[in-house]
Amino acid sequence: MIAGVSFWPERWDGRLLLAAMVLFPFLALGTPPLFDLDEGAFTASTTEMFLRGDFLSSYLLGEPRHDKPILIYWLQAASVSLLGTTEFAWRLPSALASAAWILLTYGFVSRITNRSAGLTAALVVATAAGLTVITRAATADALLNLWLACAGYATWLWMREDRRGWLYAAWLAMALGFLTKGPVALVIPGATLFLWCASLGEWRRFLAWALAAGPLALFFAVAAPWFIVQTLIEGPGFLGGFFLKHNLSRFDAPMEGHGGNYFYYVPVVLLSLLPHTGLLLAALGRLREIWRDSLLRFGLLWFLVAFVLFSFSGTKLPHYVYYGYGGLIIVLAAMADRPLKRWLALLPGVLMFALLVALPALLAQALPGLKPDDRLLAGNLADAFGPAWWLWCGGALFLSLALLLLRRVETTVALRVNGLLAGIAMAALLIPVVGEVQQGPIRNAARLARDYPGPLVLYGLNTPSLQTYAGRRVEKRMPRAGDLVLTRESRLDKLPGAQVIYRERSYVLVRQP
Repeated sequence: MIAGVSFWPERWDGRLLLAAMVLFPFLALGTPPLFDLDEGAFTASTTEMFLRGDFLSSYLLGEPRHDKPILIYWLQAASVSLLGTTEFAWRLPSALASAAWILLTYGFVSRITNRSAGLTAALVVATAAGLTVITRAATADALLNLWLACAGYATWLWMREDRRGWLYAAWLAMALGFLTKGPVALVIPGATLFLWCASLGEWRRFLAWALAAGPLALFFAVAAPWFIVQTLIEGPGFLGGFFLKHNLSRFDAPMEGHGGNYFYYVPVVLLSLLPHTGLLLAALGRLREIWRDSLLRFGLLWFLVAFVLFSFSGTKLPHYVYYGYGGLIIVLAAMADRPLKRWLALLPGVLMFALLVALPALLAQALPGLKPDDRLLAGNLADAFGPAWWLWCGGALFLSLALLLLRRVETTVALRVNGLLAGIAMAALLIPVVGEVQQGPIRNAARLARDYPGPLVLYGLNTPSLQTYAGRRVEKRMPRAGDLVLTRESRLDKLPGAQVIYRERSYVLVRQP
């Protein structure tokens, strides 16, 4: 609030839209099974904390997990302690962080521009296809994006208003981000401000931000203690494993097979922003105008830091580029607030819904080219896409076409309708369908394995969600006599005499004689 002016939407429909966006991360939150590898690894590591009785160190399937700091595990542990080990509880910390991220984005953009742009910014965070996935995933990414947004927005408000409290807020957010995912929480805000100051020749401002004694002390007071304790517990090898292997080494070479060329993130960005990709295309045509605006230049540089940094990284995953979306969304919201070609803004939504309608047929055509195990796994695709899929996606396609053609409907209103339709299709339909097809058998086998005696072993698989759902320790090794083993059909012939306990599509739970 500035000079008595409220930044909440003035009209009831705007307030209703904002409320819907803030609640959006909770839509169908507990419906899909936990996804391997990422959700499975985080939740299995938190499960192992309970099994080991150790809430300071993270382990995964018996091995130290040095690649992620501790904060998300503590939040997940608190959530499942209060609510039980359900998918909803595992994902709740991410959903709460995402709701805060959406509200923070609205508040910041409304404060520095106007309420309409703030609603657009919140809508993109809540309903863009790629962000819809991470805002409800039991991983560290939603939490990290919240801290990055806090750091970036507080930094800008400090520069704009010269209030030292914003500087403390920025460094506190970076400290919490460091405890969430490591140095990236410091690198992206720091590099963004450095480039922005360099572009304007304002070096003193960057030094005032980077060398502020009080905020720096706050950063170390929050971020350092856990790293110090872990080093005392596990020795110097912990710091080497965390900073050298799991951070710097990711830029040298692909880790765990996650590689790609220098243009990897071009299609990722275009697809992840659907149905709002038209705003990005509009921005590409106004780069000079964006560069002349100091705020939009800041947002553009924020995005480019993440985009370029991870384009040249050896290890690539789609959600890495989202770390720059806190800045990109400022630019996209500004584009929606300017004169905009209707077809450019709305056609991506039409194409998205057309793709969703065609998706079952496209997947059916791809089935013959899959490996035998994967063909078995996808054997129930026809049943997975039920009447609700066709009614919603078909209706959304029809309505998005109508909005494109009915020029009496404002483009901004049409964008918001497309966003709501797309967000619901992703959260309530697509993600649950994919989850049930991909993860349903693992969840069912794990729940059955809870009550069976003997060691529980993964053979030829990397599905740590087995440990989460089974609630007992899981080992990843060659099976031995008496083991309870989860494997795939294609590996069953390598376990002669194994007694089949449970079989669902390509997954088999067996007792090794």
